[in-house]
Amino acid sequence: MKKNMCSKKSTLVEKLGVHIESNNGYSPIASRVLAYIILTGKIGTTFEDLVSLLCASKSTISTQLNYLTDIKEIEYFTKTGDRKKYYVITSNKIKSHISNMIQKWEVEKELHQEVRDYKKEINDLETTTEEEKFDLTFHNNYIQFLNQAITSISKLNVDNINL
Repeated sequence: MKKNMCSKKSTLVEKLGVHIESNNGYSPIASRVLAYIILTGKIGTTFEDLVSLLCASKSTISTQLNYLTDIKEIEYFTKTGDRKKYYVITSNKIKSHISNMIQKWEVEKELHQEVRDYKKEINDLETTTEEEKFDLTFHNNYIQFLNQAITSISKLNVDNINL
């Protein structure tokens, strides 16, 4: 059972790592470090675990941990009587991610509203023939979708998220 879970975790670290790499522009190893820390959860993971499980050199892991700490993706805690650092996702990471997502969607929605309004003005001109008129269906549907997405994700109670 435990070996099966380790295999699943390794597979998921790779899959999540590729996703993080492509969406955030992090290096492959930084992305895998972050993915592993995400999947380890609040118990945290140590430098030694990362070196062993990701099959990377100590200097590479150290560099990536410092980088991820500097950009506030991860933080660490220590345990009394234990000299190791335990790395976890920064506590406000999800809140920040959701806030950034909403902000991007708001900007995109405003841009589509401006484009739609401009096209509507063109359509309303008496000189515009029926075949010259813009179809506003896409803009209307997309604006509606963005409104629903923003409303839905805003309802998440991110203050109670416990990783």
